[in-house]
Amino acid sequence: MGKHTHLYKLAVWRRLRSRQLIKQPLCEYCLESEEVTAADTVDHITPHRGDMKLFTDPLNLQSLCSPCHNKRKQREEAGQDVIVFGADGWPLA
Repeated sequence: MGKHTHLYKLAVWRRLRSRQLIKQPLCEYCLESEEVTAADTVDHITPHRGDMKLFTDPLNLQSLCSPCHNKRKQREEAGQDVIVFGADGWPLA
């Protein structure tokens, strides 16, 4: 695990995570492809890298399912191109 994992044990994070999943209970990446998948992960849109302002900014959060977070989001953060397909099978712009 990374050097900032201790932040995810803070009460402020537990509250933010809970509020985000209540506000958006579905995976935002899956919804782009018109799939309905329950979100179980709260992701920082812009990686916080220990910056508490980014870490606690509710506007910097998105709800994702584990597969999207662990595959697509990680590839995006690594600078890799990710092609997303819609429900019709065509790539989304």
